[in-house]
Amino acid sequence: MAGAATGCDVLIMCSDDTEGDYFLVTQGKTGQKLRILMRTEAGENSLGRLVREITERNACHPSKYLLINKYAKRMTKGMLRLRWDKAREKAQQKAIDQGDPVLAAKIGGFQFRDIRPKAASEIVDIGDASLLLGHSKQEITKRVYRRIGATAKPSK
Repeated sequence: MAGAATGCDVLIMCSDDTEGDYFLVTQGKTGQKLRILMRTEAGENSLGRLVREITERNACHPSKYLLINKYAKRMTKGMLRLRWDKAREKAQQKAIDQGDPVLAAKIGGFQFRDIRPKAASEIVDIGDASLLLGHSKQEITKRVYRRIGATAKPSK
């Protein structure tokens, strides 16, 4: 959800884990508390939109958990894994249908555990990436989770 939480962290997230413009996360491994912005001056960001849409979808169910099944039961690791695998297969098939076997192969190789490194690599500021991942040292984020090189501007 937040892009960098572990699967276990995401499974326990609730609709009342919000405070104003923030989504509140306590990371399971470290216990570190984090407030992630859901809105900016421009309005709702993608996290805010996602939390709102999930909360609206689940409004008819008594569960406060964000990830629930059709019976309003909290999603388990196995259920999340099954859905991940099905979504990956669907995306892979779409790439094949569109005649892009290279993309299909990349999608097929993408695993749930690749989400944290992807988030770390997409965030330009290493300090922000480390904070989101719950790392006390930026070096861990650089060494373990950054999977693409730094972006440099040309000389002219």
